[in-house]
Amino acid sequence: MGPFNINPLEAGDRLNLLEAALVHGRLSRRRFIQLALATGAVTLAGAEARAQDLGDAAITQRYNAQALQASYDYIVVGSGSGGAVVAGRLAAETDASVLVLEAGDSDQLDAVLNPLLWPTNIRSERDWGYSAEASDAVNGRSLILPMGKVVGGGSSINVMIWARGHKNDFDFWAAETGDDAWAYDNVLEIYKRIEDWHGPADATRRGTGGRLFMQEVPDPNPIAPAFLTACESVGIPAYADMNGEMMEGEGGAALANVRIRDGQRRNIPSDYLWETLRRPNITLLTGAEVQTLEMDGTHVTGVTFTYRGETRTASAGTRVVLSAGAINTPRILMTSGIGPAAHLAEVGIEVRHDLPGVGQNFQDHILAAGCVWEYKTPLPPKNSAAEATFFWKSDSALDTPDMQPFQIEVPYASEVHGPAFAPPAGSWTIAPGIVRPHSTGEVRLTGAQPGDPVAIDGGFLREEADLRALTHCIELCREIGNSGPMADFVKREVMPGALDGDALRDFARNAAGTYFHESCTCKMGRDEMAVVDGQLSVHGIEGLSIADASVMPRVSTGNTMAPTVIIGERMADILIG
Repeated sequence: MGPFNINPLEAGDRLNLLEAALVHGRLSRRRFIQLALATGAVTLAGAEARAQDLGDAAITQRYNAQALQASYDYIVVGSGSGGAVVAGRLAAETDASVLVLEAGDSDQLDAVLNPLLWPTNIRSERDWGYSAEASDAVNGRSLILPMGKVVGGGSSINVMIWARGHKNDFDFWAAETGDDAWAYDNVLEIYKRIEDWHGPADATRRGTGGRLFMQEVPDPNPIAPAFLTACESVGIPAYADMNGEMMEGEGGAALANVRIRDGQRRNIPSDYLWETLRRPNITLLTGAEVQTLEMDGTHVTGVTFTYRGETRTASAGTRVVLSAGAINTPRILMTSGIGPAAHLAEVGIEVRHDLPGVGQNFQDHILAAGCVWEYKTPLPPKNSAAEATFFWKSDSALDTPDMQPFQIEVPYASEVHGPAFAPPAGSWTIAPGIVRPHSTGEVRLTGAQPGDPVAIDGGFLREEADLRALTHCIELCREIGNSGPMADFVKREVMPGALDGDALRDFARNAAGTYFHESCTCKMGRDEMAVVDGQLSVHGIEGLSIADASVMPRVSTGNTMAPTVIIGERMADILIG
């Protein structure tokens, strides 16, 4: 998917951009006040107050970056959906000194802030650019694995969907760790505490007044509510809220919850880090790429990182928290000598601690591209161009929905099917999705040096059960797209058409991509393959925790941003006590 036409910025949007420019040092306070008044969205007194607060943040961060200390209480590696939560809460709720090391650059860019421009981040400098190894299970294709290399990580480059996960996800995590704090009833209280939900009231399940704004997609493309009616026509009930009762039972269809406010993306740092940046006890360092962990025996004492062309070392008096994502977190561990002993020896790394589960159990959701129809009359995409979804079971015997297609308001086809079917620009898609994969892969090193590339076996569709679920999902999506409620939006079905048997399986293998939900490579638990315990401390290592999607023992049911925020919240609760 490419960039789309966008509406002119509203006054509130322009003010948000001006605030971002001020806090990042690109505007003087005086110029900010002038331009803020010109938007008409703020009074002189309000503009002056914002200039004071945000200008202080810019000055503090410039000073902190120029006067890096040798030691901090906490070092947080990564500023994504886990790291931003941990760092922001530590800085705001304690007097501890916090160093946040982000390998990417600023999030204050149109490509990040404008919801419809999110696809332009993929394979840009804001993406680590990873790909899985080619696999016969997807007809020899190498699937891309975008991961955010920018302040905010994946919350800055992906599709802004707030999907909490299913009740059973968290009960499973609690069972794996033996720690009831991960159970759904307890996680639900965290969700209610942090949410500022602007949608149908549900005092039992949803929170209001919290720090994280979310809403049902505003003013959706008419095709989105029609999609819900179409789902009902095939027996999938529609719900008013995708994160309420629907995700405690059999599933259903709903408009998406999104992290979009006043026409702009709200990434996770916007609600956890920004307000803390004027505090002297936090330093957010961009362009700082961690190479290895510093260790004294099995005690992690700090990190070595590159910054502005130099290699530097910083000590952590209390703890290092890895929040670098499901590929980079195991890479850093293994490069530091923590991981499967045989593999580390194979690539010439001294084994500091044999931890066989590091890099194993790689999981991601499958998103197939896709089932496509040509519009009768083309309609422009709204919000993030993906406004409606459903969760449902491919097999009634399952305890949790394993399918999550999204209705996407533009044509979406793979590199194989795009040339073969040539979907016209005025088309829309239902992208079949599998969110409870049986297939797993692994992340491996290719050499002993921090800069050596990683090898990623995605495992996609390796298990027959996943291919069976995906082909079932394709057939269900076609049934929905060709149903009566969608007729007003359908000139013709572009792809795939009626397929079965080997032809359908081949279409699925060539359509398969991922949801960009890389996870599970440092799973929490108590078995021999677990990397962290229920407190998110690395087994057998002192002074080291992990707080990102890599600790999921099984990938959550749905988009992974919200559960990763929960992981960050649990980490902060544990550290703050």
